[in-house]
Amino acid sequence: MSDIQGGNLIVSAIQNGTVIDHIPSNRLFEVISILRLETIATQVTFCSNLGSKTLGKKAIIKISDKFFKQDEINKIAILVPQAKLNIIRDYKVVEKKMVTLPDEITGITKCFNPMCITNHQPITQRFKVVANNPTTLQCFYCERTTDEGNFNLL
Repeated sequence: MSDIQGGNLIVSAIQNGTVIDHIPSNRLFEVISILRLETIATQVTFCSNLGSKTLGKKAIIKISDKFFKQDEINKIAILVPQAKLNIIRDYKVVEKKMVTLPDEITGITKCFNPMCITNHQPITQRFKVVANNPTTLQCFYCERTTDEGNFNLL
């Protein structure tokens, strides 16, 4: 439950789950979408346009009773490589970790090259991570590189 005290909005802590922090405010709904958080049956709380010394404005997402698998963490990392995950158990942060992309990702984004075989055949998308911030990927099949401005997330 939320409460307002002295003009500040207080959002209740989660007992168990994950907090995704350091999301640029303009990427919040992309993160919600790619993780399909609208389909989760547990409590999901998000805040946007919070003050941040490093980002200017940031967003956070709290997801009760949800612990992400590596492929989901990769989805977060491709959108917001500076994101931090706080793992919550019994209302306490038991682990903090930065998201990181592996050297290769599969099945997260489509190749932007319309002539790439992956856009014409039922082949799993596969990319080599060339750079992390900003994220730059190279298609395994056509070898074209693309950056986060051209990602077509699956």
